[in-house]
Amino acid sequence: QLQLVESGGGLVQPGGSLRLSCAASGFSLDYYAISWFRQAPGKEREVVSCITWTGGVTNYADSVKGRFIISRDNAKNTVYLQMSSLKPEDTAVYYCARATLCARATSQYNYWGQGTQVTVSS
Repeated sequence: QLQLVESGGGLVQPGGSLRLSCAASGFSLDYYAISWFRQAPGKEREVVSCITWTGGVTNYADSVKGRFIISRDNAKNTVYLQMSSLKPEDTAVYYCARATLCARATSQYNYWGQGTQVTVSS
């Protein structure tokens, strides 16, 4: 069964850190770009960060630049999102998704994880 599984979410205080993981099973992440999206209640799903399959190119939403770092370990078939200096507005369900190239449109992604909840609150 082909799937992406996110983990690492939780409750953290403002200013804290979390590291999300996106592990693939049933297929290799090689040759695919992986993005992290998030969706807060009542809001549209938005792209947070993307990494190309070589890891040579990464991009970030303006709202997370300088605070989040995306990386990947192809040997472990896993992509990570290190989140630091977290703010209450980062609260959302975070999803990872696979595409051929980095893209903003959710329609470009053909596999999605089930999501992991991140809550930033004191």
